[in-house]
Amino acid sequence: MLYKVAHRLSLAVISIIAIIPFGVLLYLAFTLQTINTDNKITFSNFVEVVSKFDILNAFKNSIIITLIAIAVLIIFSSLAGYAIARFKIMLNKTIYIIFLFSMMIPAIINTVPLYRLMNAINGVNSHWAVALLLAANALPFATFLYAGFMSTIPIELEEAAKVDGASKLQVFFRIVFPLLKPVTTSIIIINGIGIWNNYAQVVFFLQNAKMHTIPLSISMFYQQFGAQWHLMAAATLLAMIPAVVVFIFSQKYFMEGLSVGGIKG
Repeated sequence: MLYKVAHRLSLAVISIIAIIPFGVLLYLAFTLQTINTDNKITFSNFVEVVSKFDILNAFKNSIIITLIAIAVLIIFSSLAGYAIARFKIMLNKTIYIIFLFSMMIPAIINTVPLYRLMNAINGVNSHWAVALLLAANALPFATFLYAGFMSTIPIELEEAAKVDGASKLQVFFRIVFPLLKPVTTSIIIINGIGIWNNYAQVVFFLQNAKMHTIPLSISMFYQQFGAQWHLMAAATLLAMIPAVVVFIFSQKYFMEGLSVGGIKG
């Protein structure tokens, strides 16, 4: 009994601590931070944010880059995870080990060679190149989850499809891939939010203001207008909306895919 009370009390304290920053964000976003104000709820901060800097263009850039990166990531990591899980040859095991080791390398370390590569392929200030770069960064972790989750799928389903004359790609896309919905959802949420919020790398490769994503635009806004926290909070709240919406509608499969893929991997 005492253990349950302590457990629930600790969860309540942790939840409150986690909610406090979000509560402060909401307060700042919906109140005017000026002298002689009664702090009534207002939407003027959001109007000012939209009028002062091109956040809608930043939204467009973030959406394009995130969608391309996630599409590339899902296709290639699922195929890689399938090959590693089903075809246990030395080459696949070696690639898998390389993927695991590459997860230990901070992405920022590769910035200089990556910049030279991006410059050589005319990828600086382009949606497609930055999307491919961010997808490549997330590829090892996504492959790890797919390879682990693949072991929960009965191989008899694939064998039956092969008997019916289906090719390996047909077996994968028609039989296996639809069953990967939980882990695919987890990857979309985890890596999608990471790609959407990425700043440390895109700041080097998206130098044109018209190509800036949400994090870059907020950073530039801060540098231009200073610490106007009510406007920063409004901009941050707008940037959070897509990630929150995706998580709300996908949380059913999120923990299942993450736990099964991680344990089995």
